[in-house]
Parts: sequence; C-alpha cells; structure tokens
Amino acid sequence: MFSNYLIGLREGLEASLVVCILIAYLVKTDRRDALKPIWIGIGVAVALAMGFGCALEFGSQELTFEAQEALGGSLSVVAVVLVTWMVFWMRRTARHLKSELHGRLDAALAMGTGALVATAFLAVGREGLETALFVWASVHAASDGTPRPLIGVALGLATAVVLGWLFYRGALKINLAKFFTWTGGMLVVVAAGVLAYGFHDLQEANWIPGIRDLAFDISDTIEPDSWYGTLLKGVFNFQPDPTVVQVTVWLLYLIPTLAVFLAPVGFASGKGKVKAPHDQGTQPSNAPQA
Repeated sequence: MFSNYLIGLREGLEASLVVCILIAYLVKTDRRDALKPIWIGIGVAVALAMGFGCALEFGSQELTFEAQEALGGSLSVVAVVLVTWMVFWMRRTARHLKSELHGRLDAALAMGTGALVATAFLAVGREGLETALFVWASVHAASDGTPRPLIGVALGLATAVVLGWLFYRGALKINLAKFFTWTGGMLVVVAAGVLAYGFHDLQEANWIPGIRDLAFDISDTIEPDSWYGTLLKGVFNFQPDPTVVQVTVWLLYLIPTLAVFLAPVGFASGKGKVKAPHDQGTQPSNAPQA
C-alpha cells in the first residue's frame, strides 16, 4: 500500500504543481478570463487519464490468461521506462519548469481560447497518462485480492491535491528539490519491483523461458500471507520465490539506475550545493507573487 501511496503522491504532486503554476501566473497577470479554458483543459486531461486506466483494467479482463499476462508484462515494462524517464526529466528540468510553462501560456494567450485549452491539456495530460499506466502496472503487480493498492493510490493523490492547494495559498514551503530527489529514488525502487513482476508476467505468458528456474524460495521463512510478507510485497513488490530472470532484471535495473539518479548532478550547482526552492522557480507561492 505504501508504494502505491508514494506513486499517487509523487505523480499527483507533479500535476498539482503544474496546475498551480498555470493558475497563479494567470492571476498574477490579471488574466482571470483565461482561467475557464485552463480548467477545461485540465478536466479533459484528468478524464482522459481516468478513461485510459479504466480501459486498461476492464479491457484486460476480456482476454485469455496468457494474453492478460502478456499485456500486463508488456505494459509494466513500458510503465517503468516512462516513469524512469520522468524522474530523470524532473530532476534535470524542474528548476526551469515554471519559466517553461509561463512561456507556453504567453503563446497560448496570444492565440486564443483553443490554445489555452490545449496548453493545459498537454501540460497535465502527459502526467495523467503516465500516472494511469504506472498505477495500473503497480496495482497489477501488488494485487493481493484487496482494495488496499487502490486505496493507497487514492490517498496519495488526495494528499497531492491538498499539498498543491497549500502551495498555491503560500501556506506550505518545502524544499522541492530534495523532495523530488528522495521520492524519485524511492520510486526507482518501486519501479524495479514492477519491472521484475512484469518479466514474471511475460514468463507466465510463455514469452520468456525460465518460469520454473527459481533463484531462491523462502516461502517457509517469509510467508506471503503474513503481515511482514504483505508489508514487503506492498512496499517493494517482494516475492519469496522469484525466478532467476526476475532477480537478474531487478538487479540490472535497480543498481545502475539508482546510482546514476542519486549522483550529485541535476539540481546541484557550483560546488554541489542544492539551491533553495524559490531560487529554482519550481514552487509557486501565493497567487500574486507566483
């Protein structure tokens, strides 16, 4: 449940910050007349993401077992690729996000209502589709027959909305650089579990051999149905009897990806000192000063 909460929080907060920046800029420049098209674009993007998630969930139920496993495994791999690109992209470009969005808004304001709707839709829609895909893959990997994974995602998204509102009102200030670095690192750990489970699905679908070649089996020591087994499953997508392919994929992804991600680059400047959030332009304060 924690891993799914983290996904909802991290992905939702990125979308919330984008919305805060767009709204605050329009309020600051006294263009409140453009708020309606922006909200329309945001609403369409959210609806598209939800529709995409529903299509994945209900569409896959009509497939055969092998087809379901093949689809789940393939989409898990795609989701990990997208979320890995996203966390590196955010770490590299977050300091310029505000000015980039302002530039897009200025161009859209000059073009008219349709351009405003499209700008908001594209800004939020990409985040929404990535979130829907990764959430679906993570919930699929962590599914234990209970609604806990979905509850975790919902709580994470709700927290992100509240934090976004507090950012906009200027009531909350945190170091977003450190926040996105640490949550990004934890998300890489979650992604490693999703990737390993995705390859297990591909083995179940007979796309990859070795389904019976177990790296180890500690089911007697860590029972999957125990509280600690459930905790490890929920946080790390841990499996007590993984295949050799799963362990190999997990190690080959996690170690180099986490090492590169946590290297002192990206947000660092000068001698590696992390700038304050207000210097990076990633955190909108209250509306008049955004």
